[in-house]
Amino acid sequence: MAPLRFSANVSWLFPELPGLPARLRAAGGSGFKAAEVAWPYAEPPEALARAAREAGLRLVLINTPPGDREKGEMGLGAVPGRQAAFREGLEQAVLYAKALGCPRIHLMAGRVPQGADRAAVRSEMETVFLENLRHAAGVLAQESLVGLLEPINTRVTDPQYFLDTPQQAAAILQKVGRPNLQLQMDLFHWQIMDGNLTGNIREFLPLVGHVQVAQVPGRGEPNSPGELNFPYLFQLLEDEGYEGFVGCEYRPQGDTAEGLSWLRAYWDRRGHPQTGQ
Repeated sequence: MAPLRFSANVSWLFPELPGLPARLRAAGGSGFKAAEVAWPYAEPPEALARAAREAGLRLVLINTPPGDREKGEMGLGAVPGRQAAFREGLEQAVLYAKALGCPRIHLMAGRVPQGADRAAVRSEMETVFLENLRHAAGVLAQESLVGLLEPINTRVTDPQYFLDTPQQAAAILQKVGRPNLQLQMDLFHWQIMDGNLTGNIREFLPLVGHVQVAQVPGRGEPNSPGELNFPYLFQLLEDEGYEGFVGCEYRPQGDTAEGLSWLRAYWDRRGHPQTGQ
């Protein structure tokens, strides 16, 4: 069984450093061979690509733009009336992904509109999401890119987010039926919404194109105090044959580099794999 491959989410890690290029350099200096960025759009793609290259990093994941943050938007994929803006954002994400050599884009579903009842708008939002996902799958396929759907917990992190369980995401993927759309498994969100991680990992891993990790409930390092047993979960992912990346999307409890002792221990025990594709 091959060791897991970890990527530094530089939107979360190294918050003491200003700007993504500096964080990419820090990630490379800490031993990472891969990185991911939520929203890279404030930086020219060429500058990010150069910083990643100089740091010895492969970019493995970005998100579609969030929309109008001042109006409370957090993705547009399932938001009625925002189809044109979603498609414009998708084009921008594809441009960045190509410039960065990044093979995966998280297609953010977005939030239930303010003041709306979730149950009342669920069907309409799913219809919009399916339409946008079919369009996105075609656009991404032309560039040999993969689109990801990530459930985000609605109990703690984002009560209005539309896509909040692996079961809901898997059902939508099945309805779309496109091989270049996959599931993004953030164990922080999955634990909060449903628990049963062993069963859910085994059930849904064939659909998973990317994994992210953080401790629950504090969203800190995997070895920070909390309810998740990450040595067990990492071993489970290995045993189940997961070959994708594991994104470190957590809130450092102190200095980021010092807080990576858990990862250095993993590398010492299992070896430091090359990133591959």
